[in-house]
Amino acid sequence: MSEEYDRSDEREAMVREQIEARGIRDERVLEAMRAVPRHRFVSPQSESYQRAYDDAAQPIEEGQTISQPYIVALMTACLRLQGQERVLEIGAGSGYQTAILARLAREVIAVERHAPLAEQARQALAQTESPGNARLFVGDGSRGWPEFAPYDAILCAAVAPTVPPALIAQLAPGGRMILPVGAPGAPQHLILLTKDATVGITQIDLGEVAFVPLVGAQGFGLPADLGDADV
Repeated sequence: MSEEYDRSDEREAMVREQIEARGIRDERVLEAMRAVPRHRFVSPQSESYQRAYDDAAQPIEEGQTISQPYIVALMTACLRLQGQERVLEIGAGSGYQTAILARLAREVIAVERHAPLAEQARQALAQTESPGNARLFVGDGSRGWPEFAPYDAILCAAVAPTVPPALIAQLAPGGRMILPVGAPGAPQHLILLTKDATVGITQIDLGEVAFVPLVGAQGFGLPADLGDADV
């Protein structure tokens, strides 16, 4: 299958059958999901390329995954982005979620711990007409990225044992955060957290999910060779 193969029909079916059918109604999110060519964020030589629009997560390099389309849409819709936000994304992976967020927010700061993945994501974003408002960094995403805090919204695409305190601290008052949480060996739950200046932190459990672990100082441990860098 050629990289130039037009798969817009597959994207339209993905949105109609996997996302709208499950209740996602945010038109901006749906349009972003229709517009971003998901297959461009996986290797053309991989099985994930052929199955990019399947109703499932797909494996990518470095033992990571590109999340199920519905989960990408759900997590994005829960942030209620209007277009003026600065968003922090933890676990950029392939860059697909980054591309969706970039179409919906003013600025995206994306953190990925695997340098090769971050570079591939940067290249994919450049080749898929991304708005150019996303910056990718290599580092420990469990600590957030304090240089550009506070963030109006935070999306973490890796499961943490508890909500990392650094992410709470970097979330602006009135901001929303979505991430999977689960202790080692326990079920993972997708949590929507809101930070209110008066009420404080509130959380909603959106149900069980399955994500790769958040590796870092405030996640499941920090590799000795993990540094921070701008790519």
